[in-house]
Amino acid sequence: MKLILCGHDDRYAVEQLQMALFSTDEEGEAVSSLYRGKTWLTATAKITRFGKTVTAARRLKAEAETVRLRRQILQQSYYLAAVQLLEQPAPWGALAGVRPTKISTRHLLEGGTPKTANQLLGEIYYVTPSRRELAVDCSVSTVNAVQLLEKSDISLYIGIPFCPTRCSYCSFVSQTIGRQTQLLEPYLQALFQEMAATGRLLENSGRRVRTIYIGGGTPTTLSTQQMVRLLEEIRNCFDLSRCVEFTVEGGRPDTLSGEKLEAICAHGADRMSINPQTMVDSVLEACKRPHTAQQVLDAYGWAENAGFKAINMDLIAGLPTDNFEGFCHSLDAVAALRPANITVHTLALKKGADLFENRQQLSHADQVARMVDYANDTLRSQGYKPYYLYRQKYMSGSFENVGWSRDGLDCLYNIYMMEEIHTILSLGGGGMNKVNLPDGSIQRFHNPKFPQQYIEMLPQVLQDKQQLFERMKGSI
Repeated sequence: MKLILCGHDDRYAVEQLQMALFSTDEEGEAVSSLYRGKTWLTATAKITRFGKTVTAARRLKAEAETVRLRRQILQQSYYLAAVQLLEQPAPWGALAGVRPTKISTRHLLEGGTPKTANQLLGEIYYVTPSRRELAVDCSVSTVNAVQLLEKSDISLYIGIPFCPTRCSYCSFVSQTIGRQTQLLEPYLQALFQEMAATGRLLENSGRRVRTIYIGGGTPTTLSTQQMVRLLEEIRNCFDLSRCVEFTVEGGRPDTLSGEKLEAICAHGADRMSINPQTMVDSVLEACKRPHTAQQVLDAYGWAENAGFKAINMDLIAGLPTDNFEGFCHSLDAVAALRPANITVHTLALKKGADLFENRQQLSHADQVARMVDYANDTLRSQGYKPYYLYRQKYMSGSFENVGWSRDGLDCLYNIYMMEEIHTILSLGGGGMNKVNLPDGSIQRFHNPKFPQQYIEMLPQVLQDKQQLFERMKGSI
């Protein structure tokens, strides 16, 4: 759909909402306009789709204009026009961002209550009741996580951007190595140098590690011996006396063994992710995941026996060849294991994924909605609560990814990362540093994406880390 702006240049705010509400390749035209009068600032939207034209308008006092409020009325007017063309209201209403909980979280941190946060999301942003409940519950968890922090705390992300093979829906920057593991050793040597340099910078800055997350790719592509070396090097480089959470993303069950899981747990990690995505073998095959549902169960048993404090399991709603019954079977099978966390993703079609060009046999948005609703209802009934969520572009049905936890076992790193509460230092290829600066702003600094590029550019990576710490001075 074509988007035309008149009287303003806030394209991102309106375009993201349009992408969330309508298919990117459908015909039609939308005009978003802003008129400045002496008293009122008026936003209007005019949308033509399938031969039908609708309009809507919102306004605010000109003297009260801020960037946030201006964008708010632009999105409100667009949504109020668009909803006249939709079969049913969009779950997230006029919210277009990937972190809808930021609004409810800010409201709670400023002294609001869950009840008033719920009202805010409904009256200002037209979010549906079920999504308001999700957002507010997650914001309550965020406020609790904030209270655990001191100004000197940071979190570490350590990236291992390698996978044995690539799943059809995956768009992450990672090296598919199969049996070719020659790049792993030089990558680890470069990573260890960055870890050592960052450890010294942390010590000199007075900052302390609060949580650690080893992600990928699939970090357990590393052999048991390589994983042990990595974990030992982490303890050599960083003061972990204040660290309360240490997660390793196991991901693919076919990269796990009892021996490897025992070694990871024995060397300090207390949380493990084992991600089936589905418990239907035919769907696993359609997604190019070379393992079975039984291997998921085996890996889960090994992780329990190894002694992990918490185990996370991921599922995806809307995978190719899956249906409502298959998704319900997968969710029930995973919930029966009683993991500490269950993360329910909604399929997002990314341009870097094989599935982007081969979209046959995908579930319709209505069926995905049933999957997501079943997950929400089932997990709540079994004592799980939502503790973090985020959205993605090109997501089936414009829904969300939700992390569920039980018994107070929220993954703090996930909250800190998604809510951008404090600085996340990323080490390794593909890592993104999110730095909370002294003036309250957030800046992002990227490491080189690809493993070989990361190895070759290591001197620049180390220099960038030094500059990053210079910018953080004065924030504690």
